[in-house]
Amino acid sequence: MQETRLALLRQLPSVDGLAQACQPGNGSGSPLPKLILEAARGVLERKRRQVLAAATDEELTAIDLRHEALQAEVASWLIQTHQPHFRRVINATGVILHTNLGRALLSQAAVENVALLASHYSNLEYDLERGQRGDRYVAVVGLLQRLTGAEDALVVNNNAAAVLLALQALAAEREVVVSRGELIEIGGSFRIPDIMRSSGALLHEVGTTNKTHLTDYRAAINERTALLLKVHTSNYRIVGFTETVPREALVQLGNASQLPVMEDLGSGNLVDLAAYGLEQEPTVSEVVRAGVDVVTFSGDKLLGGPQAGILVGKRRYIDVLKRHPLNRALRIDKMTLAGLEATLRHYLDPDAAVRAIPTLQMITAPVQEVNRRARRLLRQLTGAIGSDWSISVQGDVSEVGAGALPLTKIPTRVVSVRSVRLSATEIEQRFRGHNPPVLGRIQQDTFLLDMRMVQDHELPEVVQAFRRVCG
Repeated sequence: MQETRLALLRQLPSVDGLAQACQPGNGSGSPLPKLILEAARGVLERKRRQVLAAATDEELTAIDLRHEALQAEVASWLIQTHQPHFRRVINATGVILHTNLGRALLSQAAVENVALLASHYSNLEYDLERGQRGDRYVAVVGLLQRLTGAEDALVVNNNAAAVLLALQALAAEREVVVSRGELIEIGGSFRIPDIMRSSGALLHEVGTTNKTHLTDYRAAINERTALLLKVHTSNYRIVGFTETVPREALVQLGNASQLPVMEDLGSGNLVDLAAYGLEQEPTVSEVVRAGVDVVTFSGDKLLGGPQAGILVGKRRYIDVLKRHPLNRALRIDKMTLAGLEATLRHYLDPDAAVRAIPTLQMITAPVQEVNRRARRLLRQLTGAIGSDWSISVQGDVSEVGAGALPLTKIPTRVVSVRSVRLSATEIEQRFRGHNPPVLGRIQQDTFLLDMRMVQDHELPEVVQAFRRVCG
């Protein structure tokens, strides 16, 4: 066996020899590209390790050292090197705002605006009328004032940053009163107590997990109190024997105590989703009208825009945030501004926003529309699937995701995929390995593709995936 091992090692070509063979037409003596040399070195090192690690003659003889096989591995290595890490995937998981998959899809208008301003110079911080330096936030601030009724607005890079900035600017080294039932944790281990500690504010929790009264807030106020904080439990609900303090009552207490009231809305939406038969979720304008001084929410959840943390509210408090040094560290770039401005413009006509913004389209689409898409897929698969496969359309439910509307289960249609040869896990791996990857979910040993998230223009690619996996 040792002789076989040594013979195989001697059979390996030199790095230069393999690299030269992988670049036909390269004249002898001319320099080889560094990337090809790196690929050849990597492939040969991998083969050496395989030979040295082989425990039996059978394992040794199974190692393919033919020149064409080595060249094919170099070519594969080069393809993987040039392929970007971030790739487009087809989401059929059943979660619309899937954090792992990038959350909200931008509207076509937002995509075009981002591409335009990313590939050209722009008046990002230049006032074209006055011919001097301008404010990068002016466009989105004006839109947010108009859409929410707030006196002023500011945008940072995400909602956690918005909360951090507000707490540090308004309550550093002073107390913030918040209900124990609102000390939430969201994805990525973001916890209200942790963000408060990082801001330098001092947590003063009141009430119990299931019940907090206005008297609890009133009793907690003292000379060190800086802020009354309300956190919308957008990613969970406490039901049963519960009581919370309405924001209107908290605002009245804040006014009487000369303390600002802040509300972290989390998802933050600009249209009334209850009109579409969905769970009641407060709109930003509703919260502003209630008199809340500072409201924070995300740009890439129910709003349907790019990742951003949006703050709206009373001018005297937003001014403090704008002047705080941390604001500079958290500011958004031109591409986020371009996507956010285009997204907000859709909301000037709320009905048009529901049609144009993909997140709202998917959330509000009638189940009949989803069913038509699923049936269309099945028709296109006729005759293309092997006899050992079972594919059907079934009823199920989708989730909004990203902590938004946690109790809402949206009726949907899923394409169920089963095989007599492969487990659901193996089927999922094969669809995930397609280009582009098609991502579904496994339920009761069945692979499911939720058609509520799949875009019409993606159907041909889903058909291709079925032909490759199930043909």
